[in-house]
Amino acid sequence: MNAQSSNTIKLLLVEDNPIHVRLIESLLADAKSPSFSLESVGTLSDAHQRVSEGAPEMILLDLTLPDSEGLQTFREIRSQAPTLPIVIVTGLDDVRIAAKAVEAGAQDYLVKNQLSRSTLTRSLRYAIERTRVRDAEWDSPMFRLAQRQFLKAAQLMGLDDNIRQRLLFPERNLVVTFPFRRDQYSEVETVFGYRVQHILTMGPTKGGIRYHQDVSLGEVSALAMWMSWKCALVGLPFGGAKGGVRMDPTGLTSHELQRLTRRFASEIHLMIGPDKDIPAPDMGTDERVMAWIMDTYSQQVGFAVPAVVTGKPVVLGGARGRTEATGRGVVYLVEEAAKQLRMNLSECTAVVQGFGNVGSHAAQFLEALGVKIIGVSDATTGIHNPNGLSVAALLEHVKENRFLKGCRKGEAISNQELLELRCDILVPAAMQNQITADNAERVDCRILAEGANGPTTLEADEVLNEKSVFIIPDILANAGGVTVSYFEWVQDTQNYMWTLDEVNERLHRILVDGFRRTVGRSEQTGVDMRTAALIEGIGTVAQAKLARGLFP
Repeated sequence: MNAQSSNTIKLLLVEDNPIHVRLIESLLADAKSPSFSLESVGTLSDAHQRVSEGAPEMILLDLTLPDSEGLQTFREIRSQAPTLPIVIVTGLDDVRIAAKAVEAGAQDYLVKNQLSRSTLTRSLRYAIERTRVRDAEWDSPMFRLAQRQFLKAAQLMGLDDNIRQRLLFPERNLVVTFPFRRDQYSEVETVFGYRVQHILTMGPTKGGIRYHQDVSLGEVSALAMWMSWKCALVGLPFGGAKGGVRMDPTGLTSHELQRLTRRFASEIHLMIGPDKDIPAPDMGTDERVMAWIMDTYSQQVGFAVPAVVTGKPVVLGGARGRTEATGRGVVYLVEEAAKQLRMNLSECTAVVQGFGNVGSHAAQFLEALGVKIIGVSDATTGIHNPNGLSVAALLEHVKENRFLKGCRKGEAISNQELLELRCDILVPAAMQNQITADNAERVDCRILAEGANGPTTLEADEVLNEKSVFIIPDILANAGGVTVSYFEWVQDTQNYMWTLDEVNERLHRILVDGFRRTVGRSEQTGVDMRTAALIEGIGTVAQAKLARGLFP
């Protein structure tokens, strides 16, 4: 279903009583995570018309309509839209009808005179969750992209078919559901969480934990696979892992976020550990979340274990420079690409999509090199100023308002318009699938540095390569975070802390080495930079697989 691609759900209400329509509107008016865009029709024939036009993402259905009555109403709309989640809201308080309705495929059966804001919104949320579990766990656009990238590289490098089949799916997948209590103690939700380990061959696994409403098993598996190639590419002794919780953290209080984190940590604690699997921050999580995970794990084993996570506060054994490491790494690699292309960075312009941790730090470091930042964006808006934006002013606005929306330092534009601005350096540091076959022809930059995971599709790659855009692929461009996480893990296991200069010097050395090997592979084999990086990473994993052999 398309409902998961946005945090606003298109809801079709099929109800002929205007009083009940207004009731539903009022109950859903303040709903968040998700919110609902509500359209109402009064007859079954009108509902058929809207469904045929592809309008709704889910349906709220009354069983008594001017042109249909009873369960036949549900059966007719179900036959037309067999995959859409449908919640029945009716005045028929009959347990036998309710049982038949849910047996026939209704997600829920609600009686109007028992309706409240919490029962309605909870029912709709659960309908979305159940549909996602049915349709979209493995079948994720990100996982399909990760597998296609892998298969392309495997074909070009002549990878042994046994290893190719073995690496297509993760070795271990943990899916958990657990109760989560809101600050209003009457509300307890069931939440989905994941931890995936792609390969166990290289040592302990490593990968972040993200909190986002679009997290699924397929998405986490894709990220774990990319992490395997990333670690192997830059020479880290880890296999790839990833975790996540399907929850929008932006609407949570600090107490709710801590309860969610600690319960999730307790659910996965047998799978993680400093010698098994080491989580780190990702989208929607930060050093505070890592501190809670460390504490929860330590409570389980009875003593403090700093090395169980990375990206935690320095006072708990965190590495200096970890917070900004991914953004700093992106800029280190942009510097190398500029040398390759003989570009003077002090004369260059840059656009950064995504003004979170990665994007904001990348913008800061680019600005420090003399690059003019002419466009930035976040989930709420994009801002364009051809004369340049002050990153410090943008950060101050975000500090006060949380998002860029309302910032008057430039012209407000959409994220898609931002991606098509003419610039020298484009840094997509937001979500996956941002540059596709639909807009790649309009992307107008010389260097594309992928701060996000999977921002560019394979079809877009072909277009960009034909245009001679120099792509720094994600498994190299955003490897700074996992590299400094590795430093943190080493420091925690040795109880020996490094200075910020030592961290940055080591980070620079490792990333530049990875860049030069990738460029060399690209020139030697005549493949694009992404394929070259994948061949480097996959080749290292394949060698390790062959060296260890097969048991039994």
